Amino acid sequence: MFHKEGHKIITITFVAILAGFLLADRFITIQWLQILIMITLLIFLVLILQFFRNPKRHTAFNDKHVVSPVDGKVVVIEEVFEKEYFKDKRLQVSVFMSPLNVHVTRYPIGGHVIFSKYHPGKYLVAWHPKASEENERTTVVVENESYGKVLYRQIAGALAKRIVNYAKQNDKATQGDDSGFIKFGSRVDLFLPLGTKIKVQLNQKVKGGESVIAEANG
Repeated sequence: MFHKEGHKIITITFVAILAGFLLADRFITIQWLQILIMITLLIFLVLILQFFRNPKRHTAFNDKHVVSPVDGKVVVIEEVFEKEYFKDKRLQVSVFMSPLNVHVTRYPIGGHVIFSKYHPGKYLVAWHPKASEENERTTVVVENESYGKVLYRQIAGALAKRIVNYAKQNDKATQGDDSGFIKFGSRVDLFLPLGTKIKVQLNQKVKGGESVIAEANG
């Protein structure tokens, strides 16, 4: 299954590669070069298809759990001052996505969307210290009675050129459901209440909608 955000790009890529095959077959007379071109085109198609895949995930719904919003690797676990919405100290957990990861963003908790904002910005590499504040990004806050408020931030990277955010203020959020997509992009930050039980470790690989990032304390 492929994400709807990739349907147009997949179609254009498929047509372009088909045209490339026909041109190579007609105009390239050196056999090894013809084969090399065709293999390169096929590899490019496979990469595009892999990037926009949208595998079904089985979320174990739990209002006291925060699940990972994306696939990737945990690169930050630290206490920080969140400047945009909470304006106080929070626990930040960041997940970095490589170009080979699924790039669907999913709701980390169920509840209601109480804040959603898009910020235009730069395209610094995702691990840059200022990427969270200066890159193109979206900020979404979801709240439920059992856990409280969770802020997650989609952050574009050096290759990302479009962030898609489906979460709108007052929407109902279902844990694990699609909430956005980062085209050729790269990182999601979670901001959690202090005292939250973190259930992951640095460099741990996580799956969006399935891996438990944190648990409410008490």
